[in-house]
Amino acid sequence: MDPLGSLTSLADPTRARILRLIRDSADGKALVSRLAEALELRQPTISHHMKSLHDEGIVVREPDGRRVWYSIAPDYAGRVDALLGETARPAPDPDLERIATDLTLRYRGVFGPETVRAKVVESYELLASRSQSPMLTSRSAAFAAARLDALKRSQGTPGVVPSVLFVCVQNAGRSQIAAGILRQLAGDRVLVRTAGSEPAGDLRNAIVSTLDEIGVPLGDEFPKPLTDEAVRGADVIVTMGCGDACPIYPGRRYVDWQLEDPVGKSPDQIRMIRDDIDRHVRALLEELFAESSSAELVG
Repeated sequence: MDPLGSLTSLADPTRARILRLIRDSADGKALVSRLAEALELRQPTISHHMKSLHDEGIVVREPDGRRVWYSIAPDYAGRVDALLGETARPAPDPDLERIATDLTLRYRGVFGPETVRAKVVESYELLASRSQSPMLTSRSAAFAAARLDALKRSQGTPGVVPSVLFVCVQNAGRSQIAAGILRQLAGDRVLVRTAGSEPAGDLRNAIVSTLDEIGVPLGDEFPKPLTDEAVRGADVIVTMGCGDACPIYPGRRYVDWQLEDPVGKSPDQIRMIRDDIDRHVRALLEELFAESSSAELVG
């Protein structure tokens, strides 16, 4: 008989996520309150899962005054790693020069090497100040490319495909929900971007799960700071609770959606917010399609 048991607790995805957070924390331990905040769940729910994990011997308790720290039992560390995958490693030093060289080739004849490199370095610095993601370098490359695309669009003739920019505070909830739904409904008929006035470090798990329920993927999306070229490159700017953070440019359409913030809400409440956003997105899409049809008739 296996003295360490079968780790049946990890069949529950929430417990697997709890163990991953504990294992990947800086000191290998965590408090129930911090786990609840990270997973956007109630503390009693986390306490229930921790009791099961402790009863099976997978985690150990370490009282610290009124607080209790949890860590993975040493005898189980290897098996937990085998089930969860390798521990996340620190990201290597970014090769920003390589990224700038590649993007210079991509935008040859549009932007010079100095402009491209400046956008790459600035994009990396903007994201690095808010995120510790192991994918920081590739995200920086994608962010720089998106900014250069927006700058190119703002400096040239308007594109046939309308461009919509969704802006909220953290770019980890409402704007990502709206963008995911619009991409799903419109495909390549609408160019969709997002940004945040005070972006978070990463997407919220609850948002990703809530969209996954209705078949909407977020793919490689991540929170991005609001930049001048993002606004200048958009035809429609939709704001959601970020006040007057967006600069105003003539010729752009500005829309403000009064939507509840999903931060700290229960799964059912987030679903209601998602469905409210869905209604707004569908109405906007009908307007965009109607405008596109009218333009084609005039043309």
